[in-house]
Amino acid sequence: MNLTDKNIILGVTGSIAAYKACDIASRLVKLEANVYVLMTENAKRFVSPLTFSSLTNHNVYDMWEDHEYKIEHIALAKKADLVLVAPATANIIAKIAHGIADDLLTTTILATKAPVVIAPAMNTNMLENPITEDNIKYLLSKGFNFIDSDEGRLACGDVGKGKLASVDRIIEYLQNFESLINEPPLGGLRGAKRPWGGRPNESSLDLLGKQIIVSAGSTIAPIDPVRYISNHSSGKMGYAIAEAALKRGAKVFLVAGNTFIDCSEDIHLYRVKTNEDMLRTVKDIIEKNNIYCYISAAAPCDFKAKDVCDSKIKKKDRWSLELIKDVDILKEISKMYHKPKLVGFAAETDNLEEYAKVKLHEKKLDMIVANDVSGGKVFGEDSNKATLIFEDGRKIETDRIPKTELANIILDNIN
Repeated sequence: MNLTDKNIILGVTGSIAAYKACDIASRLVKLEANVYVLMTENAKRFVSPLTFSSLTNHNVYDMWEDHEYKIEHIALAKKADLVLVAPATANIIAKIAHGIADDLLTTTILATKAPVVIAPAMNTNMLENPITEDNIKYLLSKGFNFIDSDEGRLACGDVGKGKLASVDRIIEYLQNFESLINEPPLGGLRGAKRPWGGRPNESSLDLLGKQIIVSAGSTIAPIDPVRYISNHSSGKMGYAIAEAALKRGAKVFLVAGNTFIDCSEDIHLYRVKTNEDMLRTVKDIIEKNNIYCYISAAAPCDFKAKDVCDSKIKKKDRWSLELIKDVDILKEISKMYHKPKLVGFAAETDNLEEYAKVKLHEKKLDMIVANDVSGGKVFGEDSNKATLIFEDGRKIETDRIPKTELANIILDNIN
């Protein structure tokens, strides 16, 4: 979005990451936004208010004062087009969640009707504490917006999630926020375009805290060191789901087969070749993480060569190849004791729903996405027409829509 002349309140709290807020302020000023920095007392232990006033050409608000005879928290609340709290400590998140207004920042947030964006920064254990997680979920339910933390080395020396999101990612997030800034508040939901539980907008983080595995693309079944069996799957659908889940706040593990697509660097990418590779990788991720859902958008081989030759098979006029069933990845995952929610795909040329329902029940899936691939449809294309079939018998049919849009429909229906 064009940030020119937008009034952005930058709330800075007492985190070592407060120094990064200087870069955020500077970048926003260069984008011609009007930046008003509001610091907590603890934030001033890390960065001087003079630094921010020099960067923004505005006074820094940090105390209970009446500037120009105005009640400042009300004046700031009315002035704001958007409030960004970066970095946001566990303490400030807890205060906001419980309506505590004991300083200028929390009081301004409580008084404003502008969208509020929160970028957490804290130790991994604090971020993953059930209290913090509950506070974030509660704020999300009230229409607040979150920019997920990065993973890496933290100030305390630990390695994990909790780093303030990169400045580039924060600025990009704000630049994609135009619909919320220009839209009047809806029923008290700050910046929300929908009642909670409906279809999310691009800035919704309804999957925050959830971990999702997506598999994408085809696998291969070797015949000899040169040749293999495979299929036409491009992986576009799986990648679209992975990117959509990331934007909605999930930690995403993408297990990619024989594909040639790039993905966001925040996605945990694993490249595999065979069904056995994919199964082993997915099981390993499930066993080591608290996985909410596994979406199997990949197209694994149904068959493999009974005998794989160690050397290249020479050309012959006639040559026969004996095939046997390859391992069924989803079926094996469904046998796991601590299995996550399971979403499968069915690519069929005829009897679409009938065959899809068989797979749904045989593999004990929560949902299956059925695609008509007769005539080579779907593979490699950017759009898709699908039927979502659920364990309880419900069914959703879509028109031919972009795979990016279908990805969000799928994610809407696993919550």
